[in-house]
Amino acid sequence: MSRTASTALAGALACALLSPLAAVAATPPAWIVDKATSSLRFTSSMAGESFTGAFRRWDADIRFDPANLPASSVTVTIDVASAATGNPDRDQALPTATFLDAPAFPRATFVAHHFTALGAGRYQADGVLTLRGVGKPLSLPFTLAIQGGQARMTGQVAINRLAFGVGQDEWKATTTIPAAVAVAVAITARRAP
Repeated sequence: MSRTASTALAGALACALLSPLAAVAATPPAWIVDKATSSLRFTSSMAGESFTGAFRRWDADIRFDPANLPASSVTVTIDVASAATGNPDRDQALPTATFLDAPAFPRATFVAHHFTALGAGRYQADGVLTLRGVGKPLSLPFTLAIQGGQARMTGQVAINRLAFGVGQDEWKATTTIPAAVAVAVAITARRAP
């Protein structure tokens, strides 16, 4: 084997051996959510009266790097029984089989592995929202500001509740409750060490 071929072979072997290390180094950083300054809210109306609620228990596994969107990912897990609107009757009804059906489907999830940069600190996460055992594609536009090891993200999207079976029997009627529910997320997070 010539010296040139031997050198090329050695270089190829070194690249093959080091590429897993490069891939590990290229993994986006994890972000730890500050629950005290973050929220997951929803807005709708009933019989013409608007209301806002929030999920009090949820978690997010965020691995995000604006410079490495193809490797970025997010998984949000929501305890649907933690929905609260401040109205005792409504809050008692939300976890039931008529609406979120927490006994049968205690968790909702949003999982995204595809992100698009839209410019000026704006992005879009394309993933799947699973609610009441039904998974549907969902695109979430959001803004993101990262300063050092701190990040602030806000986003809002409208979700068709009927596509997930939220509102059974007479509650399917959009004259009482609109089909679209606005969901707003605000996250403050710090880069994991």
